[in-house]
Amino acid sequence: MTDRKGELAANLAQVERRITAACTAAGRKREEVTLIVVTKTYPASDVRILSELGVRHVAENRDQDAAPKAAACSDLPLSWHFVGQLQTNKVRSVVGYADVVQSVDRARLVTALSKEAERVGREVGCLIQVALDAGESARGERGGVAPGGIAELAGLVAGAPGLRLGGLMTVAPLTGEYAGQQQAAFERLMDLSTDLRRTHPAANMVSAGMSADLEQAVAAGATHVRVGTAVLGVRPSLG
Repeated sequence: MTDRKGELAANLAQVERRITAACTAAGRKREEVTLIVVTKTYPASDVRILSELGVRHVAENRDQDAAPKAAACSDLPLSWHFVGQLQTNKVRSVVGYADVVQSVDRARLVTALSKEAERVGREVGCLIQVALDAGESARGERGGVAPGGIAELAGLVAGAPGLRLGGLMTVAPLTGEYAGQQQAAFERLMDLSTDLRRTHPAANMVSAGMSADLEQAVAAGATHVRVGTAVLGVRPSLG
């Protein structure tokens, strides 16, 4: 356990240096960017170590992994983010622990999240996941709504009981005009965020960038970066 804590501490320090350098290069203050550590496939014991090291935001993308881990770590001062594609039959479980759902991309999901949040008396933050590889009205390969669908979906979230519209999220696309163009993709997301904030001024969260491209996200103006392997390492395949 001591070795693992040292490993995670060193990795966190390196990621912290990267974020700080990216903020300096972009003329931004370090406190403008929040680190979310994506702990998928890693055990609750790692989450506990991360909390000891000062991490306050963790993310998961599969409910079957997240739910038991969140329960095992319920005594820790953590905010849990759900970042994966979310099926409506998992909403009841996810609302039980997630403070923020970053992958809201369709009206049916908004309805389900609102109903469950009201039932249990929680407020759940919601980010609209934007698919920059989609046509104006399609969905992306990895979930997300096309840019043309943001306004309507944001209005639904903003008016839904139990939900709070937080802002936008994207994953750098693998196909389409932004494939391999992370900087341009994240700048496009910032433009869409500016448009959204004209109608919803408080929806100022912009979640973009992961281990490989956090610098480009910070340069573009992201408020949150989601980092997994750079902190936790590359886990051997279970298959």
